[in-house]
Amino acid sequence: MSDFDVTAADSIDLARLRRFVAVAEELHFARAAKGLRISRQALSATVIELENELGTRVFVPGASPTQLTEDGAALLTHARALISAQEQAEREQKPEAPASLRVGFVPGVTVSKWARIWGDRLPEHPLEVVGVAQGEQESALREGRIDLCFVRLPIGRTAMNAIPLWQETPVAVVQKDDALSLLETISPADLAEERVQDGSDIDQAVDTLALVAAIGGATIVPQSIARLHHRRDLVYRPISDTEFTEIALAWPAGTDSELLEEFVGIVRGRSATSSRGVAAAEPERRAAAKPARKNTAKKPAAKQQPARQGKGRKPGARRGR
Repeated sequence: MSDFDVTAADSIDLARLRRFVAVAEELHFARAAKGLRISRQALSATVIELENELGTRVFVPGASPTQLTEDGAALLTHARALISAQEQAEREQKPEAPASLRVGFVPGVTVSKWARIWGDRLPEHPLEVVGVAQGEQESALREGRIDLCFVRLPIGRTAMNAIPLWQETPVAVVQKDDALSLLETISPADLAEERVQDGSDIDQAVDTLALVAAIGGATIVPQSIARLHHRRDLVYRPISDTEFTEIALAWPAGTDSELLEEFVGIVRGRSATSSRGVAAAEPERRAAAKPARKNTAKKPAAKQQPARQGKGRKPGARRGR
């Protein structure tokens, strides 16, 4: 029976133990070396060093396929425990990642202004901006893929918060050489004899506009969508007597957090000085993290007072004896 003390491996660095474990699990030096991205010769040398240091064989000499000895099997169990304990300690020591916020936006919405303000006020907290198809705006929120979303109304209000932000101007898009392109404003009556393509599916707007460019007619979309998919062969004109679409900021009810409230405040125009929660604490936290600066400014020299003259004596007069 072997007198091998498995605790002798406690003093061996984990890098070499990981190499041993790789071979012991694969029971094949070449495959283990490939997985470790080292040469087979380097791996063999590591095992030989390990056996010499422990004073025992961990693999059966000359066995094909590779086999563990009894001491090698005991070492494998102990090495796995050592590696697992080290990885757990590293996880516990690793600083927790700063909280982040995921903000979605549907086509036609630009969020760069608010993302820039967020970066200025809360640089420690990442803001992930995610483009969302309009057809998925509600499901993306309810399934938790994003925390908030700039949506295009209507949206189901059940268990959903929504703040209306602005209305979008509707425009009629026609071919550049169409007679309607000469008008400053187009009315529904002007389109009475035109082939009007359905533009309600915002996610398919690029295809709808391509159809108008190919066969003529017109389509009605929000101005932001016409700008987003601008084409040189098409023009868009405001259309009267047509309902406006509306953009809102929405998020699921009950998911409020400090970061979410900060973003809502930014969108609503709340200034940095009137901000609450995380943003309000950031300047103080940064100031506290900075070492105090030593005041090296020199004090102003004391103002020299003129010499006092004797009472009643004129300057330059000689004192009598």
